[in-house]
Amino acid sequence: MSLKKQFALVALLGCGVYSPFADTIQLKDTAAVTGKILAERADSLVVDVGYTVLVIPRSFITSVTKADVAGAAAAASVAGTSQFYTASAHPAATRDVSSLVKQIGEAVVQVKTPEGLGSGFFLNEDGYLITNFHVIEGETEISVEVYHQRDGQLDRETYKQVKIIAINKFHDLALLHIEDKNAPKFKPVTLGSADALSVGDGVFAIGSPLGLERTVTQGILSTKTRQLEGELYLQTSTQINPGNSGGPLFNLAGEVVGVTNMKITFGEGLGFAIPVELVKNFLDHRDAFAYSTDNPNNPFRYLEPPSRTKQKAPVAK
Repeated sequence: MSLKKQFALVALLGCGVYSPFADTIQLKDTAAVTGKILAERADSLVVDVGYTVLVIPRSFITSVTKADVAGAAAAASVAGTSQFYTASAHPAATRDVSSLVKQIGEAVVQVKTPEGLGSGFFLNEDGYLITNFHVIEGETEISVEVYHQRDGQLDRETYKQVKIIAINKFHDLALLHIEDKNAPKFKPVTLGSADALSVGDGVFAIGSPLGLERTVTQGILSTKTRQLEGELYLQTSTQINPGNSGGPLFNLAGEVVGVTNMKITFGEGLGFAIPVELVKNFLDHRDAFAYSTDNPNNPFRYLEPPSRTKQKAPVAK
């Protein structure tokens, strides 16, 4: 049994709270676990990684690096940047939508499958992007259309080598990666904070409703806590239509505050978006939602159940 499999067996389900100031536990097989150390025992460490609590035997550990909370807080006050995506520590100054669209429109893409299309947006220049799970559900043939700004003009480029990296069907999120050999560096967005929004604040969306790429719609935040099917969504008067799914909802600083994913079909101005805090949590724990072609609709793996032992018939004496 490999070290990773042994390690998986000691996981205990929990409901910890993720901390951005994480401790790092380096394992013997070059893997690492980041989270908050809850308890240090003689033979193990108990670590909260946000979506579960792990008990890690000390025999698996090569080193432990404690988080520098003060240093991390100071760094976060300057810029909330992870290695995978950029997040704004403080809301930036608001600007007019026209200038923001020119600046960030290149980061919004169209996601196509044989069964339909949706929208998405780049998280980093290496081609990782977010869309909705329902946009790519059951699909393996995915292409992404990107509009590159070159010499003051927009050139449409289609990338067909697109890999599914992680999925969370419960929050309707999917992480994709463009793997075309000659792909350039892409323009990413900055993730903002839905918690910092107030009802009535202006927001806008960029997407491909009904295939009309690079469509911009504007509205306000109608409510921050609309409960639908047990989940909380941002409700907005911004027009959301089929094809917008997976696209970004921006604040007036040009930061992503949500991922548009549905609307009330028999009404107007009743659109909904997944709060960006859920997106950050999904990205921070993307290894837990890793996609596998062996079981494409479920990122979790279960051990085979033990076979029943047959009882021997009693022997007459």
